[in-house]
Amino acid sequence: MNKVTTYFQESYKELVEKVTWPTWAQLQQSTMIVLVATLLITAIVWVMDLAAQSGLKFIYSLFS
Repeated sequence: MNKVTTYFQESYKELVEKVTWPTWAQLQQSTMIVLVATLLITAIVWVMDLAAQSGLKFIYSLFS
C-alpha cells in the first residue's frame, strides 16, 4: 500500500512542479493547427474517395 501512496504523491508533485502548462494563447494556436490539419486531411481523404469511386464506376461500366 505504501508504493501506491508514493506513486500518487510523486504523480501529483510532477503535475504541479515539473509540468509546464501552455498559456491560453499557445493552447488556442495549437487547437487551430490541429483543426486546420484535420480539415486538410479530411479533404484529401474525400478527394481520394471520390477518385476511387469514379475509377471503380468506370471499370465496372466496362464489364456491364
